[in-house]
Formats: sequence, structure tokens, C-alpha cells
Amino acid sequence: MRGVLIGVSLGLGIGVSAMAWSASGPAARDPTYRQLELFAEVLARVQAGYVTEIDEEKAMEAAIDGLLSSLDPHSDYLNPAEFSESKDQMSGEYTGLGIEVTMQDGLVTVVSPFDDSPAARAGIRAGDVLSAINGTPIMGQTLSSAVRSLRGEVGTSVSVTFLREGKEPFDVTLTREKVQSRVVSHRVEGGDVGYVRISAFNDKTGDGLQKSLRALRSELGSRMKGVVLDLRNNPGGLVDQAVAVSDAFLDGGEVVSQRGRDGADFGRKDASPGSLIPANVPVVVLINGASASAAEIVAGALQDRKRAILVGTLSFGKGSVQTQIPLGAQRGALRLTTARYYTPSGRSIQGTGIKPDIEIAQVRMTAEEAARLQRRSEASLPNALTNEAGAKREAPHVLAEMPPVGYTGEDYQLERAVQIVRAQAAKGRKG
Repeated sequence: MRGVLIGVSLGLGIGVSAMAWSASGPAARDPTYRQLELFAEVLARVQAGYVTEIDEEKAMEAAIDGLLSSLDPHSDYLNPAEFSESKDQMSGEYTGLGIEVTMQDGLVTVVSPFDDSPAARAGIRAGDVLSAINGTPIMGQTLSSAVRSLRGEVGTSVSVTFLREGKEPFDVTLTREKVQSRVVSHRVEGGDVGYVRISAFNDKTGDGLQKSLRALRSELGSRMKGVVLDLRNNPGGLVDQAVAVSDAFLDGGEVVSQRGRDGADFGRKDASPGSLIPANVPVVVLINGASASAAEIVAGALQDRKRAILVGTLSFGKGSVQTQIPLGAQRGALRLTTARYYTPSGRSIQGTGIKPDIEIAQVRMTAEEAARLQRRSEASLPNALTNEAGAKREAPHVLAEMPPVGYTGEDYQLERAVQIVRAQAAKGRKG
């Protein structure tokens, strides 16, 4: 696609005359061709009459970005450098700041910083808004354009101005680095509960989970009361890795299904027979408003299959699948939304999110604070796909359970998850 558009811009006289020549042919009767003719005319006038000479490559990329951003928030164009970086990121090693962003209400907003990344170490949080990069305001830029400004070579720095609820705008200088993405970590909580944290789903996630679970089983042995799987602030990633993670807890059966346009291209992903964690070992999954995409596939599968209790807050609600389509040598790739996914019970969580079995807030908050926090979701993104079943996201509300007044602990949701695991284990012994 990009090659065709550059061809039009570099060979303008030929391109425009060819369009005029075909005006009486069948192509002229096709609305798409008429729009392409309009685009060629606009481009010709810009090239001929704009006050300064334009950067044609930048203009073409902006045109492509405009086309794709009109579809949904997750379809976009990756130029060759971005395509290469995207492949590196999915392999678990990439250059950058370690930050997942999206466009929300016209603002570039943090979905989640990756664990142990420059952004995470600087204290950047989910919901922070980027307002300027190196002193240049980014209001009005496309998401792709803003992301390009954040990228650069290892060791170089970028200054980012952030906006945060209840705080004055603040500047953070971040140094780009080669991020060795350790997306799975584990430890023992309270001497008898295994804790596994997954921060993203890349090529290494499934293997990393297996290693963590085997290490915990080896360390705890018969003392293991259960497992807490932490998917909070996990922006997602590869579907096959979400299936691999679910597989560790499920003994066969459906994990997720996908359907493309008009219900076509139906595909179902199943877990393999046997599971790494026996069915009688309780599992609690922690989720929050920044748990998205592949993280929601895992949460939805374990909830629907009655294999885990979900604890936390309503998830992000991204129930679509993107396919990365290479466009040929030196043309980059197209990231296109090609399907919706469905949990084993057949529900689409697009726009609605996954509601935990037990809602627990991480901090105490007023109704106004809860409303601000819970509004950040897939459903609030411009051009977001609707839920085809007509389901709506639950209205913002104050959760019934919050930390007690004066709570001084570090992680209330995790503390409660451990308590729930132990209660489930005790119930199992009595049964």
C-alpha cells in the first residue's frame, strides 16, 4: 500500500493524468476509485501549493495512520523500523521505555508500564497521560506519531511531561534501554502460597510460567495451599501464550475461540490433557482495570471453566484480535483487527471487561475517584468496536470491599487473595 502511494506522489503528473484517462471507465463508477482520485488531487495541490516543501514519506505515513485509526484503536501501520522493534518486543527483548500506551479521549494514556522498565522505575502509573515529549505538546497527534517520538537508540534520553489526577503536570527524563523483558516472576507468600506475576504475554511467557510453577511446587511440596496468579496491569500480547498459560491450570477443554467478519474464520484453542497444577489446588487470579487482551483471555478461561476465583476490579475490556501482516521488503507491516475472541462460555468481553468473582479495591476511594478510575477502559476509546451482543460495561461504582481505614500494608488485594486461597484449601480438606 505504501509503495503505491509513494508512486503517486513521486510520479504526480503521470498519476493524475492516468486518473483522468480512466474517468469514463468502470473504475470511475466505483466510489473507492473516486475517493482515490480525490486523494490524488488533494496531494497534487499540497505538493504544488503548500507554503513549504512537504516530507512526502511522512505525509504518506500520516495518510495511512489516518485510514487505520478510523477503523478501531488497535489497527495501525508499522514502518520498517517499528515492525522490527515489534518483533523484538514479542521475542522479549526490545529498545524503549517499557510503556504500553493507548489513545483515550484524544489523549495518549498509559495502559501499563512493564515491570522493571525505565518507565516503571520512574514511577509511571496506569492512567497517566502524556502531554508533551521533549517539550513539544502532543495534543492532536496520532497515537503512532506520539509513539515514534518516544522511540530512539539505546542510551538516548527523552523528556516526557505527564498529567496525573490530583497532581500538577510533571516532567520525567527517561533513558531508552534494551529491555530484557522478564515477564514472569514468582515467590512464596506467607510460607504456603505460591505467587506468580505475569506482566505481559510475549514468546517467553508460557515457558516462564512453567518454570515458575515447577520451582514453587519443588520449594513448597505438600505445604502448597494454592497459587495466586497476578495479571494486574498486564496489557496483553500473544494469544498463543495466553493459551499456554491457561493450559498450565486446565485439564483439556476450550480456552478461547475466535470469529472474524460475519462469524467467519471460526477457530477454537483448547488446552492439552493434564495440567501442571492439579485440579484440587486452589487458584486465585488478580485482575484490575489495566488487565487487557491476552490477560483477559486467561482470566475469562479460568473463570468460565470454574478453575479459579477472580479477585480485584473490572478488567479493561479488549475482546479483539490483531493480526500483523507484513507488507513486503522495506514496507513495514499492517496491524489489523481481524477477529473477536470469546471465552469458553461463548461471551464476548469487548467493551465490557471481565467482572471478578470478588470485587476488592486496592485503595480506599470516594465515588468520584472510583468513577474517574473505572472510566478508563476499552469502551472509552475512540472508534472502539461495540459488543456484538449489545452488552454494556458496568457503571462505575464504589466497591463494597476496600482496605480498612488506616491500612498500612503494601498490597491489600494480594493479601486478600492469599486469604481466599487458604480458605479454599481449608474447605477442600473438610470436603
